[in-house]
Amino acid sequence: MKVTIDPHSGFCFGVVYAIEVAERELKQNQILYCLGDIVHNNMEVNRLKGMGLTIISGEDLKNLHDCKVLIRAHGEPPETYKIALQNNIELIDASCPIVLHLQNVIQQGYQEMKEKNGQIVIYGKDGHAEVNGLVGQTNDMAIVIGDESDLYKIDFFRPVRLYSQTTKSIEGFHAIVQIIQEKMLACSPDGKIDFDWNDSICRQVSNRSGYLREFAAKFDLVIFVSGKKSSNGMILYKVCKEVNPRTNLVSSASELKDVWFNGVHHVGICGATSTPRWLMEEIGTVIQKIEQ
Repeated sequence: MKVTIDPHSGFCFGVVYAIEVAERELKQNQILYCLGDIVHNNMEVNRLKGMGLTIISGEDLKNLHDCKVLIRAHGEPPETYKIALQNNIELIDASCPIVLHLQNVIQQGYQEMKEKNGQIVIYGKDGHAEVNGLVGQTNDMAIVIGDESDLYKIDFFRPVRLYSQTTKSIEGFHAIVQIIQEKMLACSPDGKIDFDWNDSICRQVSNRSGYLREFAAKFDLVIFVSGKKSSNGMILYKVCKEVNPRTNLVSSASELKDVWFNGVHHVGICGATSTPRWLMEEIGTVIQKIEQ
């Protein structure tokens, strides 16, 4: 049985940077705290825990003093920086540059909308770490919409500035743009609306969708490797599943089932932007040992 690992799958540059920073710090210090899972992959998190990384929550942060805390690629709201200053905590900021830029843009948009009695709308997953950081730039006043069913939260008679979580799909974002525009025009007698949007989706992430469609179609069976918490992983898994129904999601080699490989000659392995290369290779090695 032949196994091919997608050369384009694996960590995006933001996650690579955060992990490199964590590893560098752990070589110098025995203890390093991290706000939330450094990446939405339990296998990689466990590897770093073995090196001394301690995962903490926002509530834990309030009780820490005189230590080092890593901010992961997802970024954090302003409140986190205030707490760190009060508690003499050294923050090691590994926020993705794209996320940091988006935070600044949203903060500026929020100031503009305050003057116009307008609304900041974020297309993303409510409660997601990145989205929490974005909402924090608006004093928690932003409206989060996950899909069309959430549009009732918007007042279409008032100005709107729309932004997106960096890992959402481009198609989904532009569909939301069109619907909001149509609804605002329907509420405007003179056809004039105050609506603007910022396409803040990371192309390194979004471009993988098109490539994975081509990749998944080539194989008898596709094994998609991702942590279950990964928003990006669930989106890309569905992309592969649509193209190749014989796509199975696993987070580790222990989840593989021998029956999947009956009559299979060529297996493709791919993953999310939060999936480590070493894990895909490990799973590939296990698959090659499966007896048919």
